[in-house]
Amino acid sequence: MSVDAVSVESRAAIRSGRQQDRNELLRELLHSKTFLIGAGILLFWIVAAALGPTLVPQSPYAQNLNAINRAPSGAHWFGTDQLGRDMFARVIVGARDVLIVAPLATLVGTVIGTGLGLTMGYFGGFTDTFISRFVEAFLALPVVIIAILGSVALGPGNGTVIAVIGVIFAPLIARTVRSAVLLERQLDYVAAARLRGEGPLYIMFVEILPNVLPPIVVEFTVRLGYAVFTIVTLTFLGFGIQPPSANWGLDISTNFGVVPAGYWWEVFFDALAIATLVVGVNMVANAVEQAFEP
Repeated sequence: MSVDAVSVESRAAIRSGRQQDRNELLRELLHSKTFLIGAGILLFWIVAAALGPTLVPQSPYAQNLNAINRAPSGAHWFGTDQLGRDMFARVIVGARDVLIVAPLATLVGTVIGTGLGLTMGYFGGFTDTFISRFVEAFLALPVVIIAILGSVALGPGNGTVIAVIGVIFAPLIARTVRSAVLLERQLDYVAAARLRGEGPLYIMFVEILPNVLPPIVVEFTVRLGYAVFTIVTLTFLGFGIQPPSANWGLDISTNFGVVPAGYWWEVFFDALAIATLVVGVNMVANAVEQAFEP
């Protein structure tokens, strides 16, 4: 039997195995209480992000100087802030920035990290060593320093946050992908592809990449939770979206100083929103990671 015939049979068997694995993974996730609860929390915030302005009775930007620092009540479920703005409206609408920026930033980091990991793992040798040194040096830099450099170069805003988080996550994901590729490149289907005369890019992205998707998916879900915290932190420090936008990190930064005066609600509900979103993401990530474990 020719190499091409063996290769075709091998790829068909691999595709069939992947389909069975996907079906089994889906069944396991749908029977996981952790996944279902986490997915329910995420769905709530996704709906809030998508339909936020239509779900709240008042505009998150409307100022009412006659209702400054009002405690939670029937008129204002989460109270009002220093400018008389309704905190419930700002919390609900504030989900939009986080749920747009966090997945985009994580996706940027995943794409860059996957490309680096495939290159390091497939070529090995000098290429692996050379890129690994840069990765290790970059990981030694504090996140705040990277954020400051990014803000100076790009200016504050969501684009800066996406770029900074993507660059921070890329080396971490690259190391995970590299380890998976090192195992895959020794297998028969890679050798068969080389014998067919396929180039490195084809082998890396067509042959190897589909077989290292599980750790990449796990990395994406895990990093998504970290991205939410990082976004809020950078926005709190002034590197994210600017006032008067409704944003959880921005509202915490703006209202933090009035907490000692007893206006706890101006920070509490934003912090609670962050906590519930991160818990939901982490529950989904843990369920996915357990489902992929052998």
